Amino acid sequence: MAIERTFSIIKPDATARNLTGAVNAIIEKAGLRIVAQKRIQMTRAQAETFYAVHKARPFFGELVDFMISAPVVVQVLEGDNAIAKYRDVMGATDPSKAADGTIRKVHAKSIGENSVHGSDAAETAAIEIAQFFSGNEIVG
Repeated sequence: MAIERTFSIIKPDATARNLTGAVNAIIEKAGLRIVAQKRIQMTRAQAETFYAVHKARPFFGELVDFMISAPVVVQVLEGDNAIAKYRDVMGATDPSKAADGTIRKVHAKSIGENSVHGSDAAETAAIEIAQFFSGNEIVG
């Protein structure tokens, strides 16, 4: 298998409920290593850049407002097929459709407040990681 890195955000709905440790426990139990992590207050500019792919969508403004509403925890995860593995660990965007034991099934409040974000492809992961971390902040 290929060791790769992926990007994760523990979103405001989860950090507001002090779930960082609980989410991290699920991540680590799945065999992924947290090789970089920091708690930040995302700026409007950061959120707009991060979600630029959704700029034309009707929910863009609401999504940006949500992501800047409280601190988030940004992370770099590493492991065998980390991107696909983390997407499985996160569960479906709609928590009612997420598999048992996934982060969203256990912790998400709704489709909008779904507790976590994870990269969907290697190219996306590289861009997302670079937006929030410099190379010397990632310690594998």
